[in-house]
Amino acid sequence: MTTLIDRSKANSPPPSLYEGRKQIYPKLAHGKFRTIKWAVMAVTLGIYYILPWIRWPRGEGIPDQAVLADFAGEKFYFFWFEIWPQELYYLAGLLIMGALALFLVTSLFGRAWCGYTCPQTVWTDLYIWVERAFEGDRAARMRLDAAPWSFNKAWRKLGKHLVWLVIAFWTGGAFVLYWHDAPTVARGWFTGEAPLTAYFFAGILTFTTYFLAGWMREQVCTYMCPWPRIQGALTDEHALNVTYRYDRGEPRGPHRKGESWEGRGDCIDCKQCVQVCPMGIDIRDGSQLACIHCALCIDACDDIMKRIGRPTGLIAYDTDIAVAARAAGQKPVYKLIRPRTVLYTLLLIVIGSMVGLGYFNKSSFEVNVLKDRSPPFVRLSNGDVRNGYTLKLVNKDAQARQVSVAIDGLEGAQLQVIGLETEPDGTVRLDLGAHGVDRFRMLVTRPAVQGEPRSDFTVLVTDTVTGETEDSAAVFVQGGQ
Repeated sequence: MTTLIDRSKANSPPPSLYEGRKQIYPKLAHGKFRTIKWAVMAVTLGIYYILPWIRWPRGEGIPDQAVLADFAGEKFYFFWFEIWPQELYYLAGLLIMGALALFLVTSLFGRAWCGYTCPQTVWTDLYIWVERAFEGDRAARMRLDAAPWSFNKAWRKLGKHLVWLVIAFWTGGAFVLYWHDAPTVARGWFTGEAPLTAYFFAGILTFTTYFLAGWMREQVCTYMCPWPRIQGALTDEHALNVTYRYDRGEPRGPHRKGESWEGRGDCIDCKQCVQVCPMGIDIRDGSQLACIHCALCIDACDDIMKRIGRPTGLIAYDTDIAVAARAAGQKPVYKLIRPRTVLYTLLLIVIGSMVGLGYFNKSSFEVNVLKDRSPPFVRLSNGDVRNGYTLKLVNKDAQARQVSVAIDGLEGAQLQVIGLETEPDGTVRLDLGAHGVDRFRMLVTRPAVQGEPRSDFTVLVTDTVTGETEDSAAVFVQGGQ
């Protein structure tokens, strides 16, 4: 048997692994999901740009910015809440809760986060809105790009990019305001008095916003973002996804007014669902990694269905198993409550309870005792042994307070704080400033004890007004005899 070889194909170069980007011109959709996206975009952008300017009085000498990551003061502020460096585990708990909430939403509604609240989606949507304002809707933009350069084309393109850059600059500048006092940085920005880090990070955010939202757009979601790959492990056939109901739409094809619908599907192959898609995909091809579940194709399809007198919902939030059931002539079943959603909910409740109980029951001050390393101890002329320590007291309250310091578990020991008198009962009273950290030099002296080179004891610190007590373990060293 002789095998014929096509020489033209045999000598052709191998296919390229690189796929060039095809320009996408999303058409403006009208409907409830587009309205929801407008509302979400307005709310999220409003929160992002306005939040750093909200003032929240906390007391004298304490930053009054409602939301502030104060690196200089080593604190994080969020309205009523305040997190110190040693409490970063609360932020870790919140991040875990955020991840679990995202897992729960994904298992219920697919990539709803991607379609509505992801920053890439929100800013890209804003940039497309600006582009549409300068260049028109889909058809007008396509004509403008295909037309030769002219004054009309030049000013529209230039105006669009200038507005994009202004938005990018606002975005980068707003980000910096979360790390510094907003009015102070804003006043010093144009005089060169703002911190160098502010200019640096604002520049980075300006560039990334302009580049990712203006130029990369859907490529960020398809190629750069790992979430489309991760979400496959978080969802199943019962998750609600933007779905083309092929059981009702096929066989598709053009339809003229007055023709019978018998023996054909409701899809008239108008491709409106493709034209409004910001990712440039065809939802009728089934589940796709690029789909962000923005539901704009639902709005476009519902509008067409109303025009041709067919029921809406040909494209809708649905589950794979429900579509398959209808195709088999069975009643669809929806299961929002299932093992994975229950697990995510329980984990959210447990971790949220732990974080909440821990935060609202935390002490208003902390005690840390740091022992001197060199020398570890000093033997006095009378035979007694003295150890030196640094007593670190953190007052988290907005008011100054007085505390009493005592030691427990070290028989015969005497406490001394440099510069302060010891009370007859062996305690020392300390005045702590409001909302800050105070350090004191502490000495503990006791007679040498045979056979005890090392002894553990406790430093007790008690608020003289409220009676709140905190302690810290310490060690007393006297060496060998």
